[in-house]
Amino acid sequence: MPAPSLPIDPDLIANHNAARTGALADDYDALGRRLTRRGIDIDAITAKVARFSVAIPSWGVGTGGTRFSRFPGPGEPTGIDQKLEDCAVIQQLGRATPSVSLHIPWDAAPPAELRALAAALGLTFDAINSNTFQDHPGDPDHPLSYKYGSLSHVDPAVRAQAVAHNIACIRLGEALGSKALTVWIGDGANFPGQSHMGRAFERYLSSMQEIYAALPADWRLFSEHKMYEPAFYATVVQDWGTSLLTAQALGPKASCLVDLGHHAPNVNIEMIVSRLAHAGKLGGFHFNDSKYGDDDLDAGTIDPFRLFLVFNELVDLEGRVEAPAYMIDQSHNVTDPIESLIRSADEIRRAYAQALLVDRAALASYQGDNDALMASETLKAGFRTDVDPILARARLDAGGAIDPVGAYRASGYRQMVAARRPAAQGGGGGIV
Repeated sequence: MPAPSLPIDPDLIANHNAARTGALADDYDALGRRLTRRGIDIDAITAKVARFSVAIPSWGVGTGGTRFSRFPGPGEPTGIDQKLEDCAVIQQLGRATPSVSLHIPWDAAPPAELRALAAALGLTFDAINSNTFQDHPGDPDHPLSYKYGSLSHVDPAVRAQAVAHNIACIRLGEALGSKALTVWIGDGANFPGQSHMGRAFERYLSSMQEIYAALPADWRLFSEHKMYEPAFYATVVQDWGTSLLTAQALGPKASCLVDLGHHAPNVNIEMIVSRLAHAGKLGGFHFNDSKYGDDDLDAGTIDPFRLFLVFNELVDLEGRVEAPAYMIDQSHNVTDPIESLIRSADEIRRAYAQALLVDRAALASYQGDNDALMASETLKAGFRTDVDPILARARLDAGGAIDPVGAYRASGYRQMVAARRPAAQGGGGGIV
């Protein structure tokens, strides 16, 4: 992996910003005056927003797919070096995504090379994600099939293979400077009677205890749940309650990861956030959006108010719980993944900024008086505020682009990598 330069010419970003700086200054000053009337210091909010970051998933820069087919886009990355290059574009323009979450064995490579390449691109590594939800043909570390499960499999040899893989992920993460392991399994049953639900969960817990025992002292383990898919009748870790049971059984370094698409329709996710925080087991988030299920749509595209309500809980918890880990987890089927990830990071920051604007003293007073309407209006005052100038100013001050998608298109990056990367082939289904 040769040492790269930053993928986007800084002069292009500077020239792109020059035509927009004056308008941004006007908009920022106008918003500042409005917020001053509400007793809010816009610069303090901007500083907080600038410190907020979310990790990019390495797999997110490739074109996703459905269970039926995948339609690859031009210039798709074919290896971890090209994935990191694309991630660097997102960080260079948006300045909200300095870390990358790897997926193993998809992204397996010598750790010294990975670390050097990331450093050259201005990136670090976030949580490591293990993969025992699919088979890995030809991989000598995965000779056994996960068709009927992994950490909860009836065969102890398959369970041992899955445990060993997770421990190998921890060791790789140590070499990369990561501090967390995320475990999601697809284990479950498609037919009633196919699996003994109680014994399957007990086997899963036993496997997770082995993995937990291998954690370094300063690491965290995130248990991720999902209501269904690929197992549609019964899933071993199907909801936040089971994830909580797992984290409580394992110990203080274990907590729960909330993926916004992994719930039943109409579930109150912000209440789950509150309950997990109350239990001291709120570990982190995978951000996306959904209409029907685990759609993995861009964050904020379907229900931005729900995203805001999640952040309303998180802002309320600031300083009282350990800061959660944040990552985007999306499947980009019809858009340029780089553009979608730039916009998604911006939408996540938007929800955070809006939640910071909520008058918490007024909200508590209305709640204490059972004034439902004014409590709701207090929340809506934050949500209705156009915080675009705050987001753009945070990017500009950090060396990013005022209009990151516009600057990306002006750079011609997609056309450039399409010319030098082999064209990917379409075909069967699959998320990535």
